[in-house]
Amino acid sequence: MEHRPLSELGHVADLKPSEVPVLSKRERLDRWAELLEREPDRLLGTLDEIEWKPKAVRLAMRADNSALTVAFNDPVLRTAGLLSDRFGDAVNFFQISEHDAHIVLCSCHGGQFMRAEEAARRVRGIRSPSLWSLYFGWLR
Repeated sequence: MEHRPLSELGHVADLKPSEVPVLSKRERLDRWAELLEREPDRLLGTLDEIEWKPKAVRLAMRADNSALTVAFNDPVLRTAGLLSDRFGDAVNFFQISEHDAHIVLCSCHGGQFMRAEEAARRVRGIRSPSLWSLYFGWLR
């Protein structure tokens, strides 16, 4: 193998820096909602009674086939920094409060399963807080 400086390789290959998408909070939430809206009737698992769990347990929570799984399965969101489909990683990545994540993901607001369309509506409510009072005032 021949070693060459990077400056010399530009003549041999088309080199481009690896681009990691920089998404704003709003763009991240919009992308998540759009992913959920692609299959509006899909039944998603919820996280069981988030509010009653100790913080360490709550942050590590996940559920198979949840709204967070939909987000984590997206290569754009993973490349942008979503580390897993766990509650704590989602709170950090989407830059949302645990309370808002609770409203989207918890079984106490959606039962054991929730339609993806409903999850998307809740994600959009986080993105645009003024919508909460119109559609979800009873959840606060």
